[in-house]
Amino acid sequence: MTRHIEFARLHNFRDVGGYRTDEGLRVRWRRLYRSASLHLLSGEDLDRFHALGVRTVIDLRHPEEIERRGRAPHGPRYHNLSVEHRFWNVRDDYSPEAGIARFFADRYLEVSRDGRAELATALEVIADADNAPVVVHCAAGKDRTGVLVALVLRLLGVPEEDVVDDYALTGLARSQMVAYWEREHPGEPLPWDGYGHAPAEAMRLFLAELGPVPDYCARALGMDDGVAPALRRHLLEDPDVREISG
Repeated sequence: MTRHIEFARLHNFRDVGGYRTDEGLRVRWRRLYRSASLHLLSGEDLDRFHALGVRTVIDLRHPEEIERRGRAPHGPRYHNLSVEHRFWNVRDDYSPEAGIARFFADRYLEVSRDGRAELATALEVIADADNAPVVVHCAAGKDRTGVLVALVLRLLGVPEEDVVDDYALTGLARSQMVAYWEREHPGEPLPWDGYGHAPAEAMRLFLAELGPVPDYCARALGMDDGVAPALRRHLLEDPDVREISG
């Protein structure tokens, strides 16, 4: 199966399937996708997107971003769940001495504190099999999307290093992100040194400092006891048995 799904204008669209869990089960393909902002879809890209049969879109951007850039195409169920409650302040919060990974990890920890209600709702949406296939996206499909997808994969029992590796795959799309910035801001330099980077250490630091994801989801998000079993039932399979009981 193919993890990276190619579009002409939309970048960083990936299938989250295929990862093995600690129990030897496998995340099902074609059930959960992650992406950069879907407002970029048009023409043949839009046809290719519709061919995936997506039923639900979770847009993690600020309402201001949606108003300025646009939203996903109409058709799939649409949820705007803005998990980031404060805009990044690179000038004051980024320290070259501490490094890019530290800056990202701190922002992700902010999302885990500020966006608890939205994260809880997003997990409930993904856990409902009737909503699948689901696409989760933000602007670049890296930071806010990375936090939510990491929570899902860890709740499914995917090993932490595989979650880190999935996050770091966004680095393969950096050249496309840079090209998009240059088209949108001709003649301007990139906004900061970390633009488009997805260092594995950022996700590793975030998960280590967040603590066990099931505990975080129960304690901080107040996640219902039925959500994790529901996620497992429709997102996990083995080579012989496709329906996994909770």
